[in-house]
Amino acid sequence: MELLDKFDITPNNEELYEIAFTHSSYSAKYNLDYDYERLEFLGDSVLNMLTSEFLQNKHPHYSEGKLTKLRANYVCQNALIVYSHEFGLDKCIKLNLEDNALSDNEVISITADVFESFLGAIYLDQGLEKAKEFLTMTVFPYIDSNKVFFHDYKSKIKEYGDAVDKEVSYELIEEHGAPHNKTFVMKILIDGVDFGHGVGKSKKEAEQVAACKAIENLRLR
Repeated sequence: MELLDKFDITPNNEELYEIAFTHSSYSAKYNLDYDYERLEFLGDSVLNMLTSEFLQNKHPHYSEGKLTKLRANYVCQNALIVYSHEFGLDKCIKLNLEDNALSDNEVISITADVFESFLGAIYLDQGLEKAKEFLTMTVFPYIDSNKVFFHDYKSKIKEYGDAVDKEVSYELIEEHGAPHNKTFVMKILIDGVDFGHGVGKSKKEAEQVAACKAIENLRLR
């Protein structure tokens, strides 16, 4: 796999990396008994732990609350999507798109998922230090450059609603995935009118994305 060469990985178990990029839709179509969800679950924990360690060392005087908010910026879905596209992980995903099994929102979410599943595979196959080396190449440079992935769009759209005397609300459209790994799609309503949809790993994250879409649609930037 060319991707492994990019990160100087000589695999001990190549199958782990095949699994890391196999979506359940592809598994169902070809009767495979595996998909990336368990590796994603593991990779999520590794990402949070190593990012927390990096931030704690970088900012020794920050409070727990400030570190938590800072970490959220670099492990949110928007950030993971950027990492996956920049380093070509999205090009390795195995999906079933032929049977209309996946919505556009799900496909976007999957590009974030595989960053974590690939990290989980690296951790199992190569150990913690190699996982940290991978993040040193992909995530930590964004932290050093103070890249902002997460904006409080909900507050901005609320201010707009208050100013023009319009009610802003959010509504769940759909949710999918395993109980420990759900993806949510929310829509934002302004006086009952749909102004945008957002997808995220939590309802709050999906609401932020929906609020961002509304800001774009209203040309408030």
